Amino acid sequence: MTSAESTRGTGVSGSRRPAPPAAPPGLADSARRLAEGTTTSAALVGAALSRIEASRPTLNAFRHLRADAALAEAAEADRRLAAGERLPLLGVPVAVKDDTDVAGMPTYFGCDGALPPATADSEAVRRLRAAGAVVVGKTNACELGQWAFTEGPAFGVTRNPWNTGHTPGGSSGGSAAAVAAGLVPAALGSDGAGSIRIPAAWTHLVGVKPQRGRISVHPYGDAFHGLTVNGPLARTVADAALLLDAAAGPHPADPHRPPAVDASAAARRDPGRLRIGLALRPPLTLTRTTPHPEVARAVTALAETLARLGHHVEEARPRYGLIGLAFVPRATAGIAELAGAHPEPGLLDPRTRSALRTGTRLGGRVVRAARARERHQHRRIGAFFEPGRARSGGGAEDGQGFDVLLTPTTASPPPRTGACDDLSAWRTDLAMTAACPYAWPWNVLGWPGVNVPAGFTRDGLPVGAQLLGPARSEALLLSLAAQLARRVVGVAHVRPVRGRSSALRSHAPDAAGPALRVDGATFETRPRWARRPSSAGSPRPARRRRSRRRPPDGPGSDRSTPECARPPRPRR
Repeated sequence: MTSAESTRGTGVSGSRRPAPPAAPPGLADSARRLAEGTTTSAALVGAALSRIEASRPTLNAFRHLRADAALAEAAEADRRLAAGERLPLLGVPVAVKDDTDVAGMPTYFGCDGALPPATADSEAVRRLRAAGAVVVGKTNACELGQWAFTEGPAFGVTRNPWNTGHTPGGSSGGSAAAVAAGLVPAALGSDGAGSIRIPAAWTHLVGVKPQRGRISVHPYGDAFHGLTVNGPLARTVADAALLLDAAAGPHPADPHRPPAVDASAAARRDPGRLRIGLALRPPLTLTRTTPHPEVARAVTALAETLARLGHHVEEARPRYGLIGLAFVPRATAGIAELAGAHPEPGLLDPRTRSALRTGTRLGGRVVRAARARERHQHRRIGAFFEPGRARSGGGAEDGQGFDVLLTPTTASPPPRTGACDDLSAWRTDLAMTAACPYAWPWNVLGWPGVNVPAGFTRDGLPVGAQLLGPARSEALLLSLAAQLARRVVGVAHVRPVRGRSSALRSHAPDAAGPALRVDGATFETRPRWARRPSSAGSPRPARRRRSRRRPPDGPGSDRSTPECARPPRPRR
């Protein structure tokens, strides 16, 4: 796949779209051009550094640049290429999130204060360098990765290239903004509650949360008590798979060691005919969240596309149970451990200090109990992917036999920047849960998930859908994501850095509703609920359950819009 075939997802197809601007080459294209001798690493790295500097006033994607070191490494890569050496990413510029150690650079993880530089590369960076990549800098992340926005007093506000009045998401928002704007071909992020998939959804990218242990988080051990993994953000499935292959592999001290997978080969394979469950209802939270109508429409449209591609798609309801009780202690204890180690805790956000107190109370025995529940949660939710078997006492089957679960990645489009500035810790957490209730259960399980672009709202804001699978299913998910990218015609370019504009509004669907183009045919994206086979084997329409609650009225509905996306109430 070339960079012109960039993350097309189910991008809404308009009638006459202006020609997209020329995009900088993607990861695979850059590697190919370097191997062919049609460009140089010095040219690619220099151009990336120039784009990053030019974007600082508008995007603010990077916390640190290593310009001199990167240019020196590019010159060395050109010498190695001229000598005939070939490596997967030799001379290609990439970026990493600022929770990842790069030798000689502090790892701030969104915090303020003076921190010492790392003495060695993290295992993931070591592997990227071994593949020949040139790390140009470290991207912004919110403080200790807690929120679905990338803002803070230490570095300012990181903005969304599709509309700079909105957030690119978090906590890997700097990596997402950098890739979406074409500053670098791809970047490494981390995902502890959706922190790769959420920014990918809100910036029209492919974002991969791999199986726990697929990419090492060393030297941080079992990061956030097993919730956090490293993974790629890229504009194409092929580029994401290539970066995953380059960074994957364990450190000798790692506790999790899944068997190796060839992600790039998987992205070139046909996935076969799959049984896919569509679940718009999120796991149980305290917010009574329902998806924003435009998010629900986009994800349902993607389900339609999968059905047109030959897959069996039907409504489903995974048995999440009270999985949140296993997430909160692990997440807050992880924040407490990092916050407690900060040399100047008074510089931390008051909401972080609140999380420090909560995490300290929930640490120890409570965290151990939460980890012990994981095996039960694997069995409970894993039944969704197991073939049906009659129970010993008769009655219903205990397995649902799906291959993939399809859900929205977020419940809402990206909120405006600064929307959560004046909220307390508790209200910020509620707002984040309302906006992003779908991603975090897979962090508890440690299983892989892939965000794919699902189109745009009427305001031109990107939204995404996630393909979720059982343990060690990255190959299947990447194969399915690549099939979508090959077959669906949509937006295929890097987003220029700008605010809202007429070009942005060109992505909005017309009044009749969005449409999809698959193999030259146009399909309306109004929900057409999947058909389930009856006991006799003949298809019959699936019965839709009546909701006991009034559905959201639209973008202004209290239930469809997260708290931080609404205007603040006037204070008396």
